[in-house]
Amino acid sequence: MGDAVLYTCTDEGIAVITIDRPEQRNCLSREVRDGLRQAWARFEADTGAGIAILTGRGDKAFCAGGDLKEMVETGLKTPPRDMFPVPYENLRLSKPTIAAVNGVAFAGGWMIAQACDLCVASHNAQFAITEVRVGRGSPWSAPLIHMIPQRIYMEIVLTGKPISAARAYEIGLVNRLCEPGEALACATELAREVLAGAPLSVAAARQTVMLATEMGRSAAIEAGYAAHELAYHSADAQEGPRAFAEKRKPQWKGR
Repeated sequence: MGDAVLYTCTDEGIAVITIDRPEQRNCLSREVRDGLRQAWARFEADTGAGIAILTGRGDKAFCAGGDLKEMVETGLKTPPRDMFPVPYENLRLSKPTIAAVNGVAFAGGWMIAQACDLCVASHNAQFAITEVRVGRGSPWSAPLIHMIPQRIYMEIVLTGKPISAARAYEIGLVNRLCEPGEALACATELAREVLAGAPLSVAAARQTVMLATEMGRSAAIEAGYAAHELAYHSADAQEGPRAFAEKRKPQWKGR
């Protein structure tokens, strides 16, 4: 991965992917894009990792977006669909992810934070889709219609103005707020809460949420039952109630 993006995994099964270019505001330069692509592939293949946290080095920027200098030098028009590594869109991932936003998340920074399943942010964080201010586009923002109200979404993309972490939390873009410097710790706490659940149930729950955004009510219910079939028939489905009855912590096997 080089040194632009770092990958670590704790004994608890929490992978941490860190964009390590604070002097460039962790922008999505070519080396960062390549590093992220490799880091996400490593996470997916890592059997010891059950969840990943994406963050940026420093306290000023999570990711300030694309490398505008590179865009000028290359005369970039419509970016290739695989130019920016976006979880679940052009990267195949089967495990949950959390964005730990520790500073500005502008343009492409918003894009990669938005793509993660969950998001925590420090109070000094800011979010913006700034493309209208530099004549670019944000087609990747389309899934926001399932996350925040339409008029708020409209204002964000039409004005390009930043919103605070508190506002992002208020509209439902951010799950939890924390003090500056505590974003990774806050995300780690949330990751532990997710990992406490039965792995097959967590996977099915995540799949159901995503399916429900694509379907009407009846179709989503049917798809949800199908997604949970494996979990219902697993050994963990027997272990959970047994552990509860015996007043002990369940020992998940993921099968």
